[in-house]
Amino acid sequence: MKEFVLQDDFDLSKASIDYRQELNPEQLNVVLNGDGACLVLAGAGSGKTRTITYRVAYLLERGVSPESILLVTFTNKAAKEMLSRVEGLLGRYPTGLWGGTFHSIANRLLRINGSQLGYTSNFTILDQEDAKSLIKICIKALNVDTTSRRFPSPAKVHAMISYAQNSGRVMSDVIESKYPSFLEIAPVIERIAELYAQRKRQADAMDFDDLLLKLRELLYHHEGVRQKLAHQFEYVLVDEYQDTNVVQAEIIRQLASEHGNVLVVGDDAQSIYSFRAAEIRNILGFPQTYADTKTFRLTTNYRSSPEILAVANSSITQNREQFKKELTAVRGSLERPGLVPASNASQEAQFIAQKILALREEGMSLSEIAVLFRAAYHSQTLEFELMKRDIPYEYRGGLKFFERAHVKDIVSHLRIRQNPKDEVAWMRILGLLNGVGLTSAEAMASQFKGYDSLAGIFNGSPKIPKRAQVGWEGLRKTLEKMAREEHPAELIRAVIAGDYRDYLEAEYPDFMDRLEDLEQFALFAEGYTSLQTFLDEVSLTGEYGIVRNNEVAPGFSLGETEREDRLILSTIHQAKGLEWDAVFVMHLVDGKFPIGAALDEDGGLEEERRLFYVATTRARKELYFTYPIMSGYDTLMLSQPSMFLQELPDGLLEEVKLKAAISRPVHGSFSDSEWGDGPTIVFDDLGERTQKSVPKMSFLRDIDEL
Repeated sequence: MKEFVLQDDFDLSKASIDYRQELNPEQLNVVLNGDGACLVLAGAGSGKTRTITYRVAYLLERGVSPESILLVTFTNKAAKEMLSRVEGLLGRYPTGLWGGTFHSIANRLLRINGSQLGYTSNFTILDQEDAKSLIKICIKALNVDTTSRRFPSPAKVHAMISYAQNSGRVMSDVIESKYPSFLEIAPVIERIAELYAQRKRQADAMDFDDLLLKLRELLYHHEGVRQKLAHQFEYVLVDEYQDTNVVQAEIIRQLASEHGNVLVVGDDAQSIYSFRAAEIRNILGFPQTYADTKTFRLTTNYRSSPEILAVANSSITQNREQFKKELTAVRGSLERPGLVPASNASQEAQFIAQKILALREEGMSLSEIAVLFRAAYHSQTLEFELMKRDIPYEYRGGLKFFERAHVKDIVSHLRIRQNPKDEVAWMRILGLLNGVGLTSAEAMASQFKGYDSLAGIFNGSPKIPKRAQVGWEGLRKTLEKMAREEHPAELIRAVIAGDYRDYLEAEYPDFMDRLEDLEQFALFAEGYTSLQTFLDEVSLTGEYGIVRNNEVAPGFSLGETEREDRLILSTIHQAKGLEWDAVFVMHLVDGKFPIGAALDEDGGLEEERRLFYVATTRARKELYFTYPIMSGYDTLMLSQPSMFLQELPDGLLEEVKLKAAISRPVHGSFSDSEWGDGPTIVFDDLGERTQKSVPKMSFLRDIDEL
């Protein structure tokens, strides 16, 4: 084993931990020689957490006081895990050590020193709901007219304020670049932000962003406090440094300004949170920020097969802005990752579902299998397929598709079209209108129960409160358009094309993602001709699962235990830091992954490629990349495979040819007898796995073979 020269005279033979035995040479180098400014580039699956915890244990064994060590992480779970591991290594809890998230550390320091900024030690922390409520009060106090045009919701205003603060940008620039549809009311939003800050101060309260902003202010403008804290924290260690924003990076710089012992661990190749104002230049520019930086690389990967790492290494080399490193595998050689072109989204979903069942038959538990996707709406067709086959699954990164608020909103519109007496559906969609509260919604819905058709409501004289007139007229236009349509897909598009789109944009920070959900929902509905059948099947995919022969399908009943073996469905963002034996990365189509909007953003394409890298490195043994060749229904469109697949060298992937094609997605009942002429697919060993290199654009040649 490589020998390292220690920076002090600590005798390792007297340590209670055998560091040379427990760590590989890369990790040991960090643990023994991590004094000064240190940048640890920790590749996926390289033992990052292990390295940090052993470094902390080493410092304590070396005689460093626990109160002099600051360990900063991004989640409470990570902080607890690291401190628990240190306790396990030393046989005692490191009492006095400062460990926690950025926000928890900031809270502790501000409780002690907040009086310097005019706060008491008992200041209140506002959670997300509190913040939205206060912004709502500010909007009312400023007499903002929110009825003449759709005004952004308190949640959306808070998102604007939060992003501006965490990115260090002025509000007008943020609105212009990220929320251009609200540019004309930017001055109003700025006044709301000013009053919001004023009201928080008057209430001796801070929101989550303030915890960081006020700590930074304390360190930069109160020299005595900065000197005291910087002197106390002899060693500062930061996990996941690639995810820090400009405020967090500045806090760390001030806290480490006295001793200069700042060790940050991260992987620039896994920086994927710019939408949260994470700044990749914090890690890329670390050597320029801190003089005499020592750079360490952890590249020994304990997670994935060599074939999987070959794909990851090859893909990430396409990025220009990065620290070059190449992961090497400890695992033995396995099969190459599979490339699976499917004729359409239905066939893609069916392949994934059937392959999952085959893996389970081979002895792999469902919880060791994950299906990952770039955006939540990509999973919709697969979710239906899993339900048909009674495959239980857990959804990470949000609610299951049919549980999402905007999907339920659309379904409520469809229910009104089918049954105008549906009071519950009326209550939901009336509650979306400006000027309509619970009482007025109940009164309006009660009137509508007396009509047998939408036409009867339009021709009648329902009493509409004055404040609800504008909203009602918009909804009426949408319903009149729906009354002229029969096909479920066109009914959905009629809702999206109306005032509901404006509601989404004003209400939700992730407006575009939700709109994509609904467009995918309409595409899926193209396979149905009966609105009643469509509503029946959608309704039966809720918490009671799919009903067949008057019985609840296994795996979806209420009261099931958390211990049940479940497949994991997850967005890639939510999957970061996790790993599974088998991983499917689905819907790898240009315009979907990478998303089209990324091509217009500075650094957007490289972040999308980092997402692809993160998805790839979640897999231990088996990895499949899938994509539909065609999309659409009446008009079929040919899709290009993701550029991330096309830029891989020949020979890294093996193509899986599916034996049966599906001409179009046709859906009827979930009853097997009614599938009849619907989509069925038969695989010969789940498709023929070719043993040749995959030529570029081979999907064009193989369309007729699918």
